[in-house]
Amino acid sequence: LDAAGIVRFLDDARARLPAWRRDFQAAQDLSGIDWRLLAALAYQESKWDPLATSYTNVRGMMMLTEDTADRLRVTDRLDARQSILAGARYLVELKEQLPPEVAEPDRTWLALAAYNLGMGHMNGARFVATLVKRDPNAWHEMKQVLPLLAQPEYYARLKSGAARGGEAVIMTENIRTYYDILRRHEKAASGPQAFPMSSSPAM
Repeated sequence: LDAAGIVRFLDDARARLPAWRRDFQAAQDLSGIDWRLLAALAYQESKWDPLATSYTNVRGMMMLTEDTADRLRVTDRLDARQSILAGARYLVELKEQLPPEVAEPDRTWLALAAYNLGMGHMNGARFVATLVKRDPNAWHEMKQVLPLLAQPEYYARLKSGAARGGEAVIMTENIRTYYDILRRHEKAASGPQAFPMSSSPAM
């Protein structure tokens, strides 16, 4: 994320975010996740465009797959409120699938990467972390591991196969930047405390 991207995000936060703020706050009420983090995730996914569609047919504000939307009983992926609420619920599901020893805020950062990759690939990356003697519970370690999912010597060992783990790292780091900006410019809603931006320092 470069300086121009940050300027564009600030402009969009002023012009576009107010229309969806109540929906993100409703998603916080549903999920317990800071609405500003959900808004940061949505911006990374769709630039807050409720009609966004990718070439892989993920659609809507939170860019849900058809299968995920069906499972979460979303009747219209292009309905912004439905998409936001479902995306929040999906992020909660991903957080809950991580082992209990994964502490916050790493739990959230890993779940955000899994939002992009899928939990099968995240579990594969956690296995690779043990092979290369990295901590599978720490985001600052997993940032180094996830790109290995694109290398045959690693993905050949995994049932989940190859994945674009480097893209998941970039996506998650972008979300963390957007979230940090929103924490500075948008008021918290009553409810969960905001996560600190760092966990344990990198070795």
